[in-house]
Amino acid sequence: MEVELITIGTELLLGQVHDTHKQWLGQRLAGRGRPLSRQSTVPDDGPAICGAVQTALGRAGLVITTGGLGPTDDDLTRQLLADLLSRPLGRDASVAAQIADFFRQRNRPMPESVLVQAQVPEGAVVLPNRHGTAPGLAIEVSPNPFKAGGEPAWLILLPGPPRELRPMFEEQVLPFLEKQWPLRHGFHCRILRSLGIGESMVEETLRGPLRPLVARGLELGYCARIGQVDIRLSGSGPDVPALLVEAEAAVRAAIGKHIYGTGDETIAQAVVGRLIATGKTVAVAESCTGGLLGHHITNVPGASAAFAGGVLSYSNALKQKLLGVSESTLAEHGAVSKPVALGMAAGALEVSGADHALSVTGIAGPDGGTPEKPVGTVWLGLASTGRRPLAIRKFHPFGREVFKQATAHQALDLLRRRLQKND
Repeated sequence: MEVELITIGTELLLGQVHDTHKQWLGQRLAGRGRPLSRQSTVPDDGPAICGAVQTALGRAGLVITTGGLGPTDDDLTRQLLADLLSRPLGRDASVAAQIADFFRQRNRPMPESVLVQAQVPEGAVVLPNRHGTAPGLAIEVSPNPFKAGGEPAWLILLPGPPRELRPMFEEQVLPFLEKQWPLRHGFHCRILRSLGIGESMVEETLRGPLRPLVARGLELGYCARIGQVDIRLSGSGPDVPALLVEAEAAVRAAIGKHIYGTGDETIAQAVVGRLIATGKTVAVAESCTGGLLGHHITNVPGASAAFAGGVLSYSNALKQKLLGVSESTLAEHGAVSKPVALGMAAGALEVSGADHALSVTGIAGPDGGTPEKPVGTVWLGLASTGRRPLAIRKFHPFGREVFKQATAHQALDLLRRRLQKND
């Protein structure tokens, strides 16, 4: 069955909002054995929306749209597609009650205009929204006027905000798909997440060990992200679970030191989880990442059990005052140097009382580089109670945002590797 995704919103095409739906929904659908066949983005424009949906229904068995279900004048999806399918709209009392309750619980007045979201196309299945007011809708298009022979299709309309769409998709859409289209052969997928090794090197290293397994039906794929590579092992059929066990063992044997997690696990989750499991704590001293390292750590539920705190010492003065880095060290070596990274980590360890401390100091650019220390240079430091301190140099000439992300990830990976050696 072909599956198409249509994301709706002029703001997406103008670049005002980053479209995360394609990646997130694509991953969830592929993980259930129903990968996307196509994806398109259209503006909040009637002909564009109707044309995209009509074309998609002409070739796909499942079409998913996101956005345009809200109460404002540019939220056109519900009405336009009801007209396209000749499905009259009618108020759904349960949806209207849920909307009223949403405002009542928050002690906010309810504008009458929001009740337009309770208008439901005839015959549609309502997907309740626990985190907003616009319900999702599932419509069986049968007979299908846009496909030769009238072959039925399903059209699923989802709200645009990720905080509403994602739980709705996980809790309601996925079980709905399993019921409507049970897979003939079970689909199995395993994602291994690596850091500190490039995509080409991953592929070259794994090609030989995995070639016999690919010949036996293993589906292999790679996804490169900022400083990271995901290895996707998948397949359909009763023999695949055992095949995936073999494949994972082969991957870990080849590049195991670079594997930090599986599935959707982040490097921060892997590190925080290990710290909690061992009863240890970490502190951070940040310069060039501007708090991003601490942000990643505190994004993990339960991080308070493992995170002592952080010092955002962007200036040399604060490196001296808060972390005890000497003026002479800064003058002799510069802020972006091994001695300063080590000094920052040692200072953070001392003032926090943590078991480990990470430090980052670098040149994010676009200015400030020198021939000896070009833009993108960064030093990572690690100090641990009872262990020898460590500092490593990295180079990320990729622009400020990517520089900061890559640096934060590599700092966390530095600690992960030390924690692994304690196992």
